[in-house]
Amino acid sequence: MKQKIVMKVQMKCHKCRAKALTVASGTNGVDFVGIEGKEKDEVVVIGDNVDAAKLTRSMRKKVGHTDLIMVAQLKPK
Repeated sequence: MKQKIVMKVQMKCHKCRAKALTVASGTNGVDFVGIEGKEKDEVVVIGDNVDAAKLTRSMRKKVGHTDLIMVAQLKPK
């Protein structure tokens, strides 16, 4: 089951954004990683059976303050 996870991550520089994308893409089951939001501070992850809590904890350890905003199931096409 595909799901979409949106997290607000404290990223102050380009290097921090790259680190956040690297950490998110290294998680098992991830198909897509992107940055959204008005201030480019939201990381969007789309994948199969991704553990949102584990991903958020990993982002907090390796990147900085992270808030889990949304986890939604995507309808198959």
